[in-house]
Amino acid sequence: MRAGGLETSTGAAPALLPPRMRTSETMGVAAAAAVGVRTLRGFGRPILQARWGRGGSAGGSRRLWVPSSPATAPAASPSPPGSSSSGSGALNPFDRRLKRKQKNWAALQAEPAKCDYLREEVGSRIADRVFDITRTFPLALDVGSGRGYIAPHLTKEIVEKLVQVDIAENALKNAIESEIPTVSVVADEESLPFKEDTFDLVVSSLSLHWVNDLPRAFKEIHQVLKPDGVFIGAMFGGDTLYELRCSLQLAELEREGGFSPHVSPFTAVSDLGHLLSRAGFNTLTVDTDEIQVNYPGLFEVMEDLQGMGESNCSWNRKPLLHRETMLAAAAIYREMYGNSDGTVPATFQIYYMIGWKFHESQARPAQRGSATVSLGDLAKIDGLLSREKK
Repeated sequence: MRAGGLETSTGAAPALLPPRMRTSETMGVAAAAAVGVRTLRGFGRPILQARWGRGGSAGGSRRLWVPSSPATAPAASPSPPGSSSSGSGALNPFDRRLKRKQKNWAALQAEPAKCDYLREEVGSRIADRVFDITRTFPLALDVGSGRGYIAPHLTKEIVEKLVQVDIAENALKNAIESEIPTVSVVADEESLPFKEDTFDLVVSSLSLHWVNDLPRAFKEIHQVLKPDGVFIGAMFGGDTLYELRCSLQLAELEREGGFSPHVSPFTAVSDLGHLLSRAGFNTLTVDTDEIQVNYPGLFEVMEDLQGMGESNCSWNRKPLLHRETMLAAAAIYREMYGNSDGTVPATFQIYYMIGWKFHESQARPAQRGSATVSLGDLAKIDGLLSREKK
């Protein structure tokens, strides 16, 4: 079966191959079996992208966002961990200014699309969830869009106009072409510069795991949504890159007598529903998936993470790793997790979330105690049906 340019089957863990491994011998290499998760083989994304043309400028001149200070771009807070720029008391584990530099650097590389395979795959899955909703969205917002990995998989019949928001201006300037008219805005996910009740749809793909105040980001998204609007997002989960994390920790313990965090902390799936509900969303859906990518070795994993703009930006990160520690980590990685064909897997856990903003037309649960039938009567249903037949 072919879906979105990728061949899929059931019964094995999803396996993607980065561009450097697309050879006649390695195309379609699947990872170790994991029941109940799809396998993805091959790449069809460049063909899919080539079908779309760049959308023209959007009609109308209604101002969507409130102008802020004359500064060129909202800079992330350079405050150390433990401080709070939002005033909500939330800790700041990430250096947002450094994250902006990392994403800008990645977008300026000669071939930025070489490392976009994971973002494009998750972007297509977000688009699939948008297509599941049988309505047209006149105005949509992509929070943390990067180079725009969701727009190429959407159509003008579903989304008439899309506003793309990211902290990295270079990523917006080097956006992927799509047939949907787009508007680019440089802004922080934690402080969206838009008026209340503006958008019919808000999407976000692999960006919210870097925000310092996730509850505030969810509240900002809920605020800019119109009543009966929907938010569809995806972010990395807690088991992401566990192979890399364990290998680096064991190598540092052996070579240096201790270890530092080299993979950023992630949100637990059990917390997402509570955070979305607290932000005001209802009719929530949260599910998780895993995508496994095969690489030649540890160094290629880290190289592609850098090319994705996904390098660690935690305040407590270690500034450097010794050469001997890196070599030891590469050997541990291959010994503990290596595949039979010589490659090593990197697992990315993805959390998908859907939440709606309240509207009077939405279905609501009945009041407690208003039921007219007891669940205990289900045991008697066979006897009741036999009586009716007689």
